[in-house]
Order: sequence, then structure tokens, then C-alpha cells
Amino acid sequence: MGCVVDLVTKITEDMKIAMKNKDSIALNTIRMLRAEIKNAEIQKMGKLEEEEVIKVVQTAIKKRKEAAEQYKNAGRDELAEKELMEAKVLEKYLPEQLGEDEIRAIINQVLAESDNKNFGIVMKAVMEKVKGRAEGKLVNQLVKEMLSGNN
Repeated sequence: MGCVVDLVTKITEDMKIAMKNKDSIALNTIRMLRAEIKNAEIQKMGKLEEEEVIKVVQTAIKKRKEAAEQYKNAGRDELAEKELMEAKVLEKYLPEQLGEDEIRAIINQVLAESDNKNFGIVMKAVMEKVKGRAEGKLVNQLVKEMLSGNN
């Protein structure tokens, strides 16, 4: 529970730094993140655990990346760039991300522990092990690849 305070405190401290440095992108992004955390706390009717705060951050990053993709497809590169810069600001609040090789090792471990090769079951088990340290899209791609034997 102590780590949550640290992460939320870090977010607040970074907001103050962004204000002092007049970094409008970081400031606006962090303010939005704080609002999303507050909304999640209201829904839960209590303080969030660190894992829940990380989920809020991951969702915020995913939204930015999806928006950037849509802007890029619409030929609005300047807006896509802004979304990607906001995602970059948020990424520093995530735990260190695993590399592809580390994710593959976890998938192999899950496959070795279970004789069930069902995609959904393997995916769920892998996501529980990586807990916020890998993007779901990448894990999904690697699980599919390894289940089809293309590892």
C-alpha cells in the first residue's frame, strides 16, 4: 500500500515540476491522469492500490496511442505527434517494461506448466505474470506466434 502513495506522490511532484518549467504538454497530461485516477477512486469508493493506479496509467497510454493512430490515418500528423508525446510522459509511471525475450520466456514457462494450449487460457496466465510490465498487444502477438509454432 505504501507504494501507491509513492506513485501518486511522484505524479503530483512531476506536476509541480512541469508547472515550474512551463511544460504545458506534461502539465496537461499529468492533470488529466490525476483526474482519471480520482475518477477511478470515486468508482471504487476508496484509494487505489498501486496495481490499480498502473492500470489507469496503461489505459491512458493506450487511449493516446489509439488516438495518435487515428490522427495519423486522417493525415493530422501534428495531432498524432502530440498524442505520442503525452503517451511518453505517462510511460514513466509504469514499471520497467519487459523485452520480447523475457515475455517469450514467460510464455514458455506458462506452456510448460500447463498442457492446455487454449489461447485464452495461456493469454490470461501470461498477463497475470507480466502484470503491467508488458503491453497486452505485444503479449497477444507473441502468444499467437508461439502457439502456432513460429517462435
